[in-house]
Amino acid sequence: MAIKQTAGRDQLGEFAPLFAHLNDDVLFGEVWSREEELSAHDRSLITCAGLMSMGLFPQLKSHMGIAKTNGVTRSEMVELITHLSFYAGWPKAWSAFGLAKEVYGENTEASSGSPAAEDSTPEHGPYPLGSPADGPNFTGHAWLHMLTEPDAECSAGNVTFESGCVNRWHTHPHGQLLLVTAGHGWEQEEGKEPRELKPGDVVFCPPNVRHWHGASQASSMTHVAVTPAYKGEAPVTWEDFPDATEVVKLG
Repeated sequence: MAIKQTAGRDQLGEFAPLFAHLNDDVLFGEVWSREEELSAHDRSLITCAGLMSMGLFPQLKSHMGIAKTNGVTRSEMVELITHLSFYAGWPKAWSAFGLAKEVYGENTEASSGSPAAEDSTPEHGPYPLGSPADGPNFTGHAWLHMLTEPDAECSAGNVTFESGCVNRWHTHPHGQLLLVTAGHGWEQEEGKEPRELKPGDVVFCPPNVRHWHGASQASSMTHVAVTPAYKGEAPVTWEDFPDATEVVKLG
């Protein structure tokens, strides 16, 4: 399933539109999405190894963050750097470890390969976690595994929010059905009180009604989002974020 990436267009869309297209649609949309050949986890390990070997540390730090969301554990990253130190160079390893400590933190208990480190991947229900879907419409990390073709007239995707992450107020021209499969979260329609979400809950938001949804402060949350839309029609219209203070109060 294609990874949705907008960094190229966000940063270079007007200045270098062809490069932005190749970055977002080819590199991430095609190459990174070939999970039948290599998983996103393995592609992250390979990418970090290549960037460290070349000494491209700003890009390495960015890809360490992507690796973390793709399930690369702290202990795996430490082993990667240690192994490459003999091939890429000892100074590069020192620099890479400094970046890894920023991205993963310095908690030695979590970096020792203990179960706690492995459990950092959010619970994502019966479907794969999918690919990072971070972007301007989420307050934190999110992942998407499409269950239908992205351009289907009725699309379905498995969406996982990290704890505390919610999306913007938005509307759908034909409504949206949410089937909660894991974790704990919240959903709110405009003019109504927030409703708690837990596994097994089913929510339908009517057409053109503003709503937002996401994870609680203490737990990730996963739902299957079923969204109808006719060809050539935008399936969603994004607006502003809900009041952060009110969201935090929900817990």
